[in-house]
Amino acid sequence: MSEDLGPVLVIVPTFNERENIDLVTSRLRVAVPEAHILIADDNSPDGTGRRADELAAADDHIHVLHRLGKQGLGAAYVAGFTWGLEHGYGVLVEHDADGSHQPEQLPLLLDALQDADLVKGSRWVPGGKVVNWPRSREMLSKGGSLWTRLMLGVPLRDATGGFNAFRAETLRGINYDEIDSAGYCFQIDLGWRALQAGYRVVEVPITFVEREYGQSKMSQRIVVEALVLTTWWGVKHRAGQLRGLVGRRRELA
Repeated sequence: MSEDLGPVLVIVPTFNERENIDLVTSRLRVAVPEAHILIADDNSPDGTGRRADELAAADDHIHVLHRLGKQGLGAAYVAGFTWGLEHGYGVLVEHDADGSHQPEQLPLLLDALQDADLVKGSRWVPGGKVVNWPRSREMLSKGGSLWTRLMLGVPLRDATGGFNAFRAETLRGINYDEIDSAGYCFQIDLGWRALQAGYRVVEVPITFVEREYGQSKMSQRIVVEALVLTTWWGVKHRAGQLRGLVGRRRELA
């Protein structure tokens, strides 16, 4: 990993992840020792925030952003991006707190960022895989990415994936702070904005492992939000393409 990209900040949003936070942060510190970690805690009632403070007190590469309450994954990442940009980090990484993302694969994303503006860890490109997922969950994820490709015309195989590395200038260029969606839709929105702005987006294969401890934050509401918003964006996008095509034909007539 070259130093010309600037310092790396790994953002780890948490809500009731007391059972996982020690292992995730320790693995990140070993995998990429020079990186800093920002734990963005949504006032977890299980004491995750207190444990995060203890970890930060013992390690100057760990920082904590305490938020007032549970406001969704997207809002936590927006807050983390803002904190990281204000503190001068050149690379900002999205990383789950539940053990599903493998810190040991982060160097692959950072290496790929040398020739990209956004690197997405992908479960659905050759070499990527999921572990301990039921078939229904796999089909839901693949179906969501397929629907995104059809509606928005994006080439991403894993549009909903949340293990991503951004150059700082990419985040600044896509107006990330205007995004108000959460869950799957937040990740779709980030990737689509980057592609629309002309940034180079690359996918690298990762292994995604279902959490062992704690409860998943996945819900029917998150899935419905992704379906509805992606469909609405796609309708507007295709309508814009149609208007452009009609306009060009009129000019040639």
